[in-house]
Amino acid sequence: MTGSTKPSGGREALAGFVAARLGKAPARPAPARPAPKPALVPAQDFETLPGYKELKLQRSAADLIGLGNPFFRVHDAKAGATTRIDGETLINFSSYDYLGLNGHPEVSGAAQEALAAFGTSASASRVVAGERPGHLALERALAAHYGTEACVAMVSGHATNVATIAALMEPGDVIYHDALIHNSVVTGAQLSGAQRRSFAHNDIAALEALLHATRHEHRRALIIIEGLYSMDGDAPDLAGFVALKERYGAWLMVDDAHGLGVLGRDGHGLHEHCDVDPRAVDIWMGTLSKTLSSCGGYVAGCAPLVEYLKCTAGGFVYSVGLSPPLAAAATASLAVMRREPERVERLRRNGNLFLAEARARGLDTGFSLGLAVVPVIIGDSLKAVTLSDRLFKRGINVQPIIHPAVPERSSRLRFFLTSEHTPEQIRTTVAVLAEEAEELNRGGSLVERLMARRS
Repeated sequence: MTGSTKPSGGREALAGFVAARLGKAPARPAPARPAPKPALVPAQDFETLPGYKELKLQRSAADLIGLGNPFFRVHDAKAGATTRIDGETLINFSSYDYLGLNGHPEVSGAAQEALAAFGTSASASRVVAGERPGHLALERALAAHYGTEACVAMVSGHATNVATIAALMEPGDVIYHDALIHNSVVTGAQLSGAQRRSFAHNDIAALEALLHATRHEHRRALIIIEGLYSMDGDAPDLAGFVALKERYGAWLMVDDAHGLGVLGRDGHGLHEHCDVDPRAVDIWMGTLSKTLSSCGGYVAGCAPLVEYLKCTAGGFVYSVGLSPPLAAAATASLAVMRREPERVERLRRNGNLFLAEARARGLDTGFSLGLAVVPVIIGDSLKAVTLSDRLFKRGINVQPIIHPAVPERSSRLRFFLTSEHTPEQIRTTVAVLAEEAEELNRGGSLVERLMARRS
């Protein structure tokens, strides 16, 4: 896309731009002579993939010291403050159900009504034949929440970031993002072909230095940050980033996937947490799978942005529309969240309690604000997996986050708090965690123990 082809307004201009962007079918090339047959090569084997070999090595190491696989465990019931696995009830800290809305009667009722009326699927791309009233109701509700002109909902949170960034940016543009930004943002930036520059986590001065040195080299610039960082549980200074985007003529995109329902007095998100007018942000992105107890993603912003994405973003144009029951569930969840801010207050109390208890026992919680996400940093990956396994055997379900999701020396257990956890569950969990962590540290190096077993 060049500057001359970008629409300046009006549906005809947009339609012409979309046609140019998507292109027509390429001319069929003239028949070519058959290429000579290549020499026979050995059959490919997926087990030869380097990543697969590493997975097998990690699994073998865990087996040698008797660790169960903490991933892909099957839950026998709805996972909230508690869950049931293999018939056992556990205190659960591996759920995004921050406000306890998954299974709320009003939310389930809305999904059931949509299911009865429209079935389980939109059955087609919304561009072609997949539009349903529930899609429009959800988008109107989200746009109203952020005070924006419009919103578009897609079937996947990850795909929402990938498709949006890839549609907006291209070679010649530049994307500035926080060093700890989500994988979906990095993937979208790579797909766009724009130059990608990362700045130190939550470091406004570092971003300003980058902008000052490089902004003039590019046509369009996009700054991307998160609301609540899901690995660390901290939040940025939104006002500072708004000031920079205005000073340097950039768009600002906030991935508020974990912020909605958590940040701010009433859980409205990063803008409420920082007391910033949400209209100062160009692109609000979020997911339906956390507080809104559904599945999918959305982008809220000005009308031209949303109209453009609905016509060009591959994750929307070429994907089936959001399932009607999921759209209805998300709309109902948003309504309950806004009507019952006491849920947000309970979540805040629980997060603060967990953080205070953990720090009192000398556990490393990093920079967490104690708002729904509290990491306990352990160190190496094998030790984090071992501690997770020990907690599981004592009735506590929490997942280890290991390399490459985080740097090897900062592997951790990540605790997701909900409004439905009780103070007793939190205090019990932290006490068991501290006890097991201390015993694990007394036991010496896991590598030494592993080598002893092998000998």
